[in-house]
Amino acid sequence: MDKAKKFRQLLNADRHFFLMEAHDGLSAKIVEETGFPAIWASGLSITASLGVRDNNEISYTQLLDVLEYMNDACDLPILVDGDTGYGNFNNACRLVQKLEQIGIAAVCIEDKKFPKTNSFLETKLDALADPLEFAGKIRAMKATQKNPDFVVIARLESLIVGAGVEDAVNRAKMYLAAGADAILVHSKRPNSKDIDDFLAAFDRNVPIFLVPTKYYTVPVSHLTRDKRVRGIIWANHNVRACVTVMQEISKKIYNDCSIANVEGEIAPVTEIFRLQKNEEYLEMEKKYLPEYSNLSAVILAAGGPGPLDFEKPKSLLKINGKSILEHQLDALRSVRLSNITVVRGYKRDEIQAKDVKLIDNPKWKDTNAAYSLSLAVPDVKEPYLVLYGDVFFKRYLLRSILDYASEHPSSDMILVCVKEDYIKGGYYLRLNKRPDVFGDDDELIVIDVRREREAAKDGDVVYFSGLMMVNNHLAVQQLLEEEDCENLHISDFMGHAVDKGMKLSVIMSSKEAIVDINLLNDLMKAGELL
Repeated sequence: MDKAKKFRQLLNADRHFFLMEAHDGLSAKIVEETGFPAIWASGLSITASLGVRDNNEISYTQLLDVLEYMNDACDLPILVDGDTGYGNFNNACRLVQKLEQIGIAAVCIEDKKFPKTNSFLETKLDALADPLEFAGKIRAMKATQKNPDFVVIARLESLIVGAGVEDAVNRAKMYLAAGADAILVHSKRPNSKDIDDFLAAFDRNVPIFLVPTKYYTVPVSHLTRDKRVRGIIWANHNVRACVTVMQEISKKIYNDCSIANVEGEIAPVTEIFRLQKNEEYLEMEKKYLPEYSNLSAVILAAGGPGPLDFEKPKSLLKINGKSILEHQLDALRSVRLSNITVVRGYKRDEIQAKDVKLIDNPKWKDTNAAYSLSLAVPDVKEPYLVLYGDVFFKRYLLRSILDYASEHPSSDMILVCVKEDYIKGGYYLRLNKRPDVFGDDDELIVIDVRREREAAKDGDVVYFSGLMMVNNHLAVQQLLEEEDCENLHISDFMGHAVDKGMKLSVIMSSKEAIVDINLLNDLMKAGELL
């Protein structure tokens, strides 16, 4: 249903309703989930969240930017605090046009001069707008709107500035005659006397909105005895709550030089993700991103624990509650890749997974990754991904390598590499050019594989991350069959592939996107990446 129509139905119902303040997309979503039927987009709250005064210091276009995020974040109708309409009748008409364009349901404007000052600050009688001019502004706004359900509410400031009940009643009648759909009457007394007097003196049967920010001790049952009182606005309490909590948390972190004592007092990051509708994104990802159903994946998880002697395979070490293997399987399935093989070795029976093929490497103590790969590939009839069982990576790397493979069919293998200057041993891949040169169309190609760093030319050397794509699976299988894989390291295999003229392309990754888990510090780093 159109949001303006929703608000119109609330307005025309025979019962009162509550509007809760929101000032951004996140607070709008929270208000919706709490159960409120409508939102008050408070001018004070929005300006406060932007760090400026509620004195027309932001333009209506800046207001529209915030409102668009709020409207997109929830399905509730939003009543906008439109201040004075941001100028004369022409500015107010423009405001209505733009509010309708982004789907806002209603706007409230107050009868003060532009630029306005917040009503709870000291105000004077001369702050009031000329009632004839303000009535003309209302008339122009109603003539401008295209949606018949869009609501324009006239806000009376007579009681705020001390002009009295009679002035408020006279102004209300003029604004209703000009076409206003409802009246908002405002007061800063700590009791409801002004409001009670106005309701007694005002004889028109129209919807009335109240804002009991100052007279909060008055029971709602008292305020709503008059059936014309349709909307009760809780005007600024979310932004005030934010200020209180942020001040407390910031002070505690500052004093403690730690976040350990606040984690139990604030929302977990997962709650933020939920409010951001990340689950919706994941479902859309499955629906709209490319499916790589013609591909396979091989996870090499046969090796022992290495320096991380936790008496379990490294692939089962947990990062934020899930094993490395689970993270890898989730990543592979996010691209709808289901033909997955896991090669086991050390404590093989502990490695279990649904809907994957399990292959055992009985010689895991005496062989390397190349041998494990040779056991898996005879049954693979299409291009495939290869993942070390102890590598954790951001999912976008997976899509990057798959996209690269489709765009470079001449590449026999595509390797994800990093510039790991701190690594002192192992195998190093020397490239055709420096890997830190970006923005051109030249591919990064492996031209040599060296064991010693000193033997490689500085600047041209990268380190294999443990993630690669075998694009030419037939050529790779033939090479594996020709080699003595039991005595072959995966990097030896890469060197032999280069010697035979195979094309090994390289995609560079930052160290902030992929981690080879060898030390406890690597586990901690992977947790930070999540």
